[in-house]
Amino acid sequence: MTLEQPRVAMLSVHTSPLDQPGTGDAGGMNVYVAELSQALARQGARVEIFTRATSSTLPETVMLDGTAADGSPLTGEAAHDVLLAPSVPPGVVPPVLVHHVPAGPFEGLDKNDLPGQLCAMTAGVLRSEAARRPGWYDVVHTHYWLSGQVGWLAADRWEVPLVHTMHTMAKVKNASLAPGDSPEPWGRVIGEEQVVAAADALVASTSQEADELVRLYDADPARVHVVAPGVDLELFTPVPDRLAERAALGLPADRDIVLFAGRVQPLKGPDLLVRALAEIAASGGRVPLLVVLGGPSGRPTAVRELQALAASSGVEADVLFRDPVPRAELARWYRAADLVAMPSRSESFGLVAVEAQACGTPVLAAAVGGLRSVVVEGVSGRLVSEHEPHVWAQALTSALAAPELRTTWPQGARRVAERYGWDATAAQVLKVYATEGSRRRG
Repeated sequence: MTLEQPRVAMLSVHTSPLDQPGTGDAGGMNVYVAELSQALARQGARVEIFTRATSSTLPETVMLDGTAADGSPLTGEAAHDVLLAPSVPPGVVPPVLVHHVPAGPFEGLDKNDLPGQLCAMTAGVLRSEAARRPGWYDVVHTHYWLSGQVGWLAADRWEVPLVHTMHTMAKVKNASLAPGDSPEPWGRVIGEEQVVAAADALVASTSQEADELVRLYDADPARVHVVAPGVDLELFTPVPDRLAERAALGLPADRDIVLFAGRVQPLKGPDLLVRALAEIAASGGRVPLLVVLGGPSGRPTAVRELQALAASSGVEADVLFRDPVPRAELARWYRAADLVAMPSRSESFGLVAVEAQACGTPVLAAAVGGLRSVVVEGVSGRLVSEHEPHVWAQALTSALAAPELRTTWPQGARRVAERYGWDATAAQVLKVYATEGSRRRG
C-alpha cells in the first residue's frame, strides 16, 4: 500500500453517508464519512463505502462526483477507468462509490436490531472483492462498532489493516445518561471491546477520546491516533448581515435567537433548553426564541414529546420546530442565530459546534467530551459545567447579554473553526493507513 493512493473499503453499516443528518440514526458520523471519503479522493485514494440497503428502490451503487484533470466531472466509462487503473493520474479526483448492501429487511429494523444482520452484511462486503481480484483493497476503515464487527472479518480475510473510528462509546454514554434514558446494551459493550482489541489502529477525534479508549477499553496507546475531524470552510462561512438571513428564513428580527441543530433525543439535551426557557420566563427575564432544527431519534414520538413539554412549560410560543435541512440551508440557520446551544450529555467531537463557529456564530455548549476542545471558553462562546435547567437559564441569559456575543466572539468562532479542515484530516488519516500498512509488512 502506498501513502498516496490506497484503495479503501470504508464501512458505515447502520447509517448511510447519503442520509439526511438530524433524524433517526443520521448525524455527524454521516457527514464525517462522506466528507472524509471525498477528501481522501482529492488526495488520490480510491474509496468505496459500504452501507446497509434500507429500501428496495436504492441503486446498488451510487457514484459521488470525481473530476478529470481539467476540472470537468468524471463520470461513466472515464470514471470506471480511473477506479480500475493501477494509479490515479495527476490532477484527477477519483469518484467515491457508495454500495448499498442487502442485509435483512429493508424496513422495520433499528440500530439495536442490526447485530443479527452482521453476517449478511459481511457476506455482501466480501463478495465485492470476489467480483474484483485478490488484494484489491489496501485498508478497511470502519465507523461505529457495528461496522467494526463486519470490518474485522473483512480485514482478516483480505490480510489488510483494520482502522476503526468509534464515534460514540457505550461506556461513555452509559456514564452520562439523561434522566429516564435507557443505557446501551451489554452486547454493544462486548462488541466494542472486541473491535478495539482487533483493530490495527484506532482513530480518535480528540485527546480525551484517546484517553477514554485506553482507560475504558484497554486500547494499546501506540495504536491510538488523534485526528480531528474537519469542516467545510467554503460552505460554512460568516455573512455581514444576519438580519438578511433571518428575513429569508422567516425569523423575527427583534428577538434573540438560539438554535439547536441535531437529533431530538435525550442524549442531545433539547429538553434541557426548553426547561431553561421556562426558568427564564418564570424569573421575568427576556425569553429568546429557541429553534429546534432536527427530527426524532430513538423514538418516533420524540419531537411530539418535546412540543408537549414546551406547551406544558408555558413556552410553546417561544419554541419553533423545523425539520432537518440540507447542509447549504443549514449554514443559513447557523448564520441567522445569535447563539447555537449544545447541551449534550456526551459528544465524541461536536461537529455542529465547528460548523456553527465556521459561520461566525458563537456556541454555548456543555463541558463534555470533544466540546471542551471545539469550543474555546471566552473566545468562541462558553462552556456549561452542569445539566440543570436553572444553570442553563443563567448561561443563556448571560451569553445573550454579553457584549462579546456580537463583537469579539463571532471573529473568534471563525478563527477556531479554521483550525479544522477535511483535507488536513484526510492527510493525517492517510498517514495512519500507511503506518499500519508498513507495520503489517514489517
